[in-house]
This record gives sequence, structure tokens and C-alpha cells, in this order.
Amino acid sequence: MKSVLLIGLGRFGRHIAMKLNEMNYEVLAVDVQEEEVNDILPYVTTALIGDSTNEKFIASLGVRNFDVCIVAIGDDFLSTLETTSLLKENGAKFVVARASRDTHAKFLRRNGADDVVYPEKQMAIWTAVRYGVERVLDYVELNREYSMFETELPHSWVGKNLIELQVRQKYKINVIAIKHMGEWEPTPDPNHKFEPGETILIMGNQKNIVKFLQLD
Repeated sequence: MKSVLLIGLGRFGRHIAMKLNEMNYEVLAVDVQEEEVNDILPYVTTALIGDSTNEKFIASLGVRNFDVCIVAIGDDFLSTLETTSLLKENGAKFVVARASRDTHAKFLRRNGADDVVYPEKQMAIWTAVRYGVERVLDYVELNREYSMFETELPHSWVGKNLIELQVRQKYKINVIAIKHMGEWEPTPDPNHKFEPGETILIMGNQKNIVKFLQLD
């Protein structure tokens, strides 16, 4: 079972805790506010009230024992920076820190963050793509160039299979799953004939995918 130290129990931290609970992870949650700690108790293994910028408090948590430490503190960037630094100084294996701008990310990485997340920025990008591009049902950015999209089936694909459509050659994308009757079929059979109402999960360069999404 993976163990996680979660610091910061605002809305972002709370959602993380609830999802980790669904995945049956062992979670130690920390916040300076007693009310936030009490509210999160049903979703975590243990919860503590404490100041994560206090060196003695961080040292008492045994951060070396956690697979991942997540710093989900809200708008207090200085606290996020200090907490990240203290976690690494105390031997944290992997620290993920929340940032709201690129300059914050640079400082966090310099102070030990192994990865940085931008909740507001990432959700804004997701929303723009999800509702700004036709036929997109879901979207995951893998990096700046490559993404995965769940999209409605082009009308012109109905009754044809992947071999006939020559998807890789024509569109330079990969169909990695097909959703039929609400169930995903990963690594689809290339002879599968597409039916109305199916959706597909495609992966590739974003520029190629955008061109593909313009198909009727």
C-alpha cells in the first residue's frame, strides 16, 4: 500500500485526500487549522494539527517513511516554499508542491520539489480544450506536445475498421481504446467495425489531433 503525507487541507487538499481514500492509500494529513483536520478525518488514516514550516514538527512526522509528500497549501507561497525545503532536508523521497505561477515553480524546484502542479492553470487548460474543441469528451495532457483525447466517433468511420481507415498513416495518431455500450475496450482489435454511438480514446501530437478532430 502506498503511503502519502498530505500537507494543506483546503479545497485542493481535501479533494486529493478523498481521491486517495478511494484508492485505499495510507494517508497522513496535516493542516494548521483544527477545523480542516477534523473535517478530513473520515477520509484519511491519520490527521494532525501542526505548522509545516516548523522544523521540529516536520522532523517528528518521519517523512522518510512516505512514498510521496504532497504540499497542497493554498495561497501562502512562502509556507509552501518553506515546507517543501524542510521535507527534502528531512529526507523526503518525492515531494509534489502546488504552484500558481511559473516563477513559484522555479523557486519550488530549486528548493527541492521533485514535481510541481498548477491546479488552476491545468483546469483552465482542460476546460478550454474540453469545451472549445468539437467532439471532445475528455482530455489529458501528457506533456507540451502529446495528449490523450476521448472523442466522439467521426461519422465517416461508422462501418469501417482501423485497417481500412489507416489511422496511423493518414492522421498520425493512435487509437488506444474504444468505448462500446459504456465499456472500454483497450488495445482494440484492428478488425473491429465501428458502430454509431461509440467513442474512442486517441493519443498523439496535439497538432495532429486537432486536425483529426476537424473530420466529419
